[in-house]
Amino acid sequence: MPTSRPRLRAGSLAALLTVAAVCAGDAVARVFPFGPYTRSVNDLGNQFVPFHARLWDLLHGNADGGLLLNWSSGFGTSFLPDLGTYLTSPFALLVGVFPRDRIDLAVYVVTVLKMASAAALMALFLLTLRGGRWWAAGALGGSYALCGWSVAEASYNPMWLDGLVALPLLCLVAEWARTGRHRIAGPLLVAVVWVANFYTAYMATLGAALVLAVRLFTERDDRRTVVRALVRAVCTVGVGVGLAAPVLLPVYLGTKHAYPGWDRAFAPAAWPDVLARLLPATYSFFTPALFLGTGTLLLACAPAFQRSVPGRERWAWTGLVAGVALSLQWEPTHLLWHAFATPNGSPYRQTFVLAGLVVITAWVSVSYGWPGRRALLGGVAVLVLLAAGAGFSALVTGWTYPLFAAGLAAAVCALLLVGRGRRFAVLAAVLLIGAQAGQAAASTAYFDRERLNRLDDYAPWGQRQRTWAAVVAGADGWPDYRTDPGREQTTANDPLLVGGQGGSYYSSHTPDVLTRTMRALGGGWTSNGRALQSLDNPVTDAVFSVGARVRGPRDPHQGAGHTGMGGTDGRPVTASRAEVPPLVTVRGTGGPALTDGRAAADGPVAYGRSPFRNQELLLGSRVYTVPATALRAADGGAVADKGADDYRVGRGAYTLTAACPAGTEAYLWAPDMFGRARLGDGPEVEFKGQLPARRAAMHHLGTVGEDGNVHVALAPVRAGTVPHGAVGCLDRTRLSSAVAGLKRTGAYAVHVTDHGVRAELPPGTTGTVVLAAPRIAGWSCQGRPADSYLGLVATPAPADGTAVDCTFRPPGLRAGALAGAGALTALVLGGAVLAYRRRRDAGAGRPGPARQPRHTGTPEPVDA
Repeated sequence: MPTSRPRLRAGSLAALLTVAAVCAGDAVARVFPFGPYTRSVNDLGNQFVPFHARLWDLLHGNADGGLLLNWSSGFGTSFLPDLGTYLTSPFALLVGVFPRDRIDLAVYVVTVLKMASAAALMALFLLTLRGGRWWAAGALGGSYALCGWSVAEASYNPMWLDGLVALPLLCLVAEWARTGRHRIAGPLLVAVVWVANFYTAYMATLGAALVLAVRLFTERDDRRTVVRALVRAVCTVGVGVGLAAPVLLPVYLGTKHAYPGWDRAFAPAAWPDVLARLLPATYSFFTPALFLGTGTLLLACAPAFQRSVPGRERWAWTGLVAGVALSLQWEPTHLLWHAFATPNGSPYRQTFVLAGLVVITAWVSVSYGWPGRRALLGGVAVLVLLAAGAGFSALVTGWTYPLFAAGLAAAVCALLLVGRGRRFAVLAAVLLIGAQAGQAAASTAYFDRERLNRLDDYAPWGQRQRTWAAVVAGADGWPDYRTDPGREQTTANDPLLVGGQGGSYYSSHTPDVLTRTMRALGGGWTSNGRALQSLDNPVTDAVFSVGARVRGPRDPHQGAGHTGMGGTDGRPVTASRAEVPPLVTVRGTGGPALTDGRAAADGPVAYGRSPFRNQELLLGSRVYTVPATALRAADGGAVADKGADDYRVGRGAYTLTAACPAGTEAYLWAPDMFGRARLGDGPEVEFKGQLPARRAAMHHLGTVGEDGNVHVALAPVRAGTVPHGAVGCLDRTRLSSAVAGLKRTGAYAVHVTDHGVRAELPPGTTGTVVLAAPRIAGWSCQGRPADSYLGLVATPAPADGTAVDCTFRPPGLRAGALAGAGALTALVLGGAVLAYRRRRDAGAGRPGPARQPRHTGTPEPVDA
């Protein structure tokens, strides 16, 4: 029987086992697409689904912008770093074959396919490493793809699953480097996995290097052979990473220009909690999810007691697993695993590498013959001790030990039966595979429900999104003006999901300049500044050329159950229109106008603390009255200050008073308040601030009455602060005059591409040309780096005063392209040399270079 057939069987079994267990668990939990509960929790609904919708638009030619520029989000941001972080997996292209309104289903299918592919590749690698029973390799491949890290964490971070695929693939590449095979395919596969997701590919590369080190140690090759293998491995990785450089360098520099976000110090998990995560039906975000199925863990514990395994291999593989497990808990090695930066969120993202090493160790046990009674007894003892240690953890649930005991009993019975003939071998296979599938499905269902209970979640595409997208499309006038999908967001990336060109944006690459600019203007955020919200304000709408804004009811999926406030309302979804300047405007030669009418003679003026004054600075006109305020508690007592600029508030009722011109519109700026506010008898407005993680946006409260008195009722539900200058009153007449002036002197035609802007200016234009887009790194105008006008792209008006061309190139793209070209040249030359040597050897009648055997030892036949 050809050796490819057992590998095909093993890979197919592993993939089918994975798909069956994941889908069964999701069906039991009744989550999408098998039930009414959404699976779009946390970043899956907030980032990954919208970004895949953006990819769908790109594939079908419907996107505003292209691979370099994203005109939909954050008023214009670099897209190549986002593409390289979230969308360059080959699997992601599959979303293009689904209808756009089935984007959630497309992402689910891609997720399951990644897991199935990882299972099949691990089964293939196990049989490449050593021969053995194909169904055992398939079962172990499935257990790897169904590890706790995969189904509990990576399933809603699907870009991480590319690392799950990368580990067995890179282990295969390492094996090829050791034996001198596939010298062209190796670098190409390295490039693919590093492009797919560089972060987890880095971890997988470290894991594959450890596997290669053990292989070189246990095979007892001579020193020259070892050195050659190491050189081949280093060259393979170097050329592969070089080929990926056109994506990697822009991604890397994108992180350098991003807003800092969270800054957490590493704290190792308690060991009982670490042990608990080995068992089924346990959940925690800050512990390593190493559940693999009891049968796999038993086989991984057996080699230490299994005399049929050579001593060098026995202790090398067992020691490797123990060493990597300890490295997860030590800060220096923790930093090494995570590229020397503690990640925002889960600190154990490298757990899949340890899971793969455990599976490989289990396979080493199986490949030298099934564990005997001595090894079985020793493995059971170790496993029971680990489970007993987990009993001190609060993570253990009522389902944990029953599922563990059932899996252990099934595994022990299977291993006792497997050597008693073919009939018993079939029963043993059924027991092992069935127990693995049952535990994995039960744990998947448990993880599904726990995530819904603990994390924020988002509804899949439905009637709300359809209605919103239709209204946005009906109002769209890009690039004459922007259409913002609004403050009542469904996700933090609504412009990617439902269309438009808004200010909201959530990414690991949210630019620092964008976050700081929107903060200065009164914008709101979540995720510590990485998830910017749309700012519903007529002044900033004028500055950023937002001529249409969609408003409607709050998302019923994000009602009281998520925030403790608010709920749904009965407003229709509508698009309001406003006269706004064009995307490109012209300002005076002296820089931004100061709010007292003076001009800044020495260039742009830094933003101050008041967002009302900052908006005026960027607009170039005074349009607000910012009165003195007084804050009193419900009992009439004065409220203590926190520092010189803020009032301190707690849970309760307060009244904020001020005086403004009659007929002006009152706005409240309270970025650190979590609660409600109301002007007189007007509608309540929600504020969800809790600095620094959450920042509440400036809100419109209503119109000031004829007496000019402003009485704002505040009802915080958490401790926080309210600024002294919290109230600003907008004069719409002044704003209209300012807009008319900017329209009169601004560009009369704007042409937008996926890499820049060309603006036609009135003849004789002088001053500073300002593009209503954040001045992120990569912008150039008229052949020189663009200037910054209070955070926006700017350039002096050209001498002829007729037109301005601004182009965008992501930082690192040119250097990455040069590195990629160099790596490609090296690969082509290397391939040519190999081809020449083979032709020369064939012409001389000499055999080609000796290759080491694929398998070592005395394994069982692969077709058993």
